[in-house]
Amino acid sequence: MGNKKLSAIKADALVLGCEQTDKGPEIVSDGIEPVDAKLAAQVKDLAGQLGISGALDDVHKFPAPDGYQAKMVVLTGLGKPRVTGGYEPESLRRAAGAAIRELNGSKSAALALPTDDDEALSAVAEGALLGAYAFNDYRSGDAVKTPVSDITIVTPRQRSLRAKAAFNRADILANAVARTRDMTDAPANALYPASFATQAVAAVKGLPHVKATVLDEKQLKAGGYVGIYGVGQGATNQPRLVTLEYKPPKAVGTVALVGKGITFDSGGISIKPGAGMNMMIMDMAGAAAVLETVVAAAQLGIPVRVLGYLCLAENMPGSNAQRPGDIVRYRNGKTVEVVNTDAEGRLVMADGIIDAVNAKADVIIDIATLTGAQILSLGHRTSGVMGAPDAMRDAVAYSAKQCGELFWPMPLPEDVASELKSAASADLANVNGDKAGGMLFAAAFLREFTAGVPWAHLDIAGPAYNTKSAWGYTAKGGTGVGVRTLVTFLENFAADGGNYAWATRQTLTPPSAVIDDDEESEAIAA
Repeated sequence: MGNKKLSAIKADALVLGCEQTDKGPEIVSDGIEPVDAKLAAQVKDLAGQLGISGALDDVHKFPAPDGYQAKMVVLTGLGKPRVTGGYEPESLRRAAGAAIRELNGSKSAALALPTDDDEALSAVAEGALLGAYAFNDYRSGDAVKTPVSDITIVTPRQRSLRAKAAFNRADILANAVARTRDMTDAPANALYPASFATQAVAAVKGLPHVKATVLDEKQLKAGGYVGIYGVGQGATNQPRLVTLEYKPPKAVGTVALVGKGITFDSGGISIKPGAGMNMMIMDMAGAAAVLETVVAAAQLGIPVRVLGYLCLAENMPGSNAQRPGDIVRYRNGKTVEVVNTDAEGRLVMADGIIDAVNAKADVIIDIATLTGAQILSLGHRTSGVMGAPDAMRDAVAYSAKQCGELFWPMPLPEDVASELKSAASADLANVNGDKAGGMLFAAAFLREFTAGVPWAHLDIAGPAYNTKSAWGYTAKGGTGVGVRTLVTFLENFAADGGNYAWATRQTLTPPSAVIDDDEESEAIAA
């Protein structure tokens, strides 16, 4: 698009940023030309009537002024700028995503948002691509939502090979998140353990340095995978374990990712209340995030060996279902009393963690829609992260902050471990019967299987599935949370030579800040 004036840009929608100030909303220049004075005055006049504030997620559409080639102008809220100038990358991500999400049905959009530095440019591109999402697999007719298909970023920043790499990364991440959302939204009659496994194998086919193996129910039983097999034994759709390995040349270390993949969770014999049970199609979001992280790592060529364990089962109250009071012995010798069959996620994850330990992973990260206690503690948008040592937990939290995902570091006090004792003759119980600290208790249970390997646990129970209004680049339904954090962690792990102490030093360059300034300014198509 070159250096065309904003008025000369042809698109269904021209998206401009609107800043929140003490004097009211202000349109922010993209740096190519000053803001149109008439449009700025119009916004001032209409601010009170239409509620224009410039706050995040505040989006308004107008017919384009005379002389503009675009059909409409869209104002998207940037919130308040940083004290040091510019905007937080996540504010730009949300502003771009919110605008594109509101433009379903439009074919093209040009975003002229502030891109004062490389990180800002990358954030705008990523937010726009994340916002251009709709799950239409089961919609027909007028219910079909058509996202914007032609997105252009208008910027005075320079084009370079590194800029292209940044846009390529944004595209890979957005597609990985979209596929995770698709799987999370899929109904359980379409996505069950065997079909999930088939989809996972297909997803990595043809990717460089990636291989996949699948264990079926007979192999799980014979191999002593008592967690996955036990949880899934009551279902007609029998369990699976998918192991993915991405092994690039000259990998700096090995990161194991373990994902909870309960494709439907009825609670088993400890059956859930009927209200809201239909939402339990999303209990496999952790496994989907692990799958797509491995795919993205291979596409980006991250020099880290990545092991992905997708622990897949349906938790159903069939005639052969696991019972409360059953005791199972894991391959590491630990025995567990199944006090409540609805605390099944930690049971399947333990098998994946044992495999990761046996594979001699340098670090282990598990991700799961694990506890309702996470929602009670942190709400529907903020995930919890726990781990041992604290530096491992903090490395994940730091990576999440870099990429704009909300993860809050939580403690694992030693007294929580004492709550794991079984009242029967087993080493551990899968629940302690106390709702207090449930998120911490579940994490402490998983820690028992890590054998001292540096480990982090991501509880995404609430943030994995948005049951409320859409916001920013996040639609209703599956969110794909965790993918960007895990990919950023892998990039940081590689940049730090196979270590995880960067959060204490905070010396790494954010992965998105990879653009040079060495050529003439021009618009860059995302």
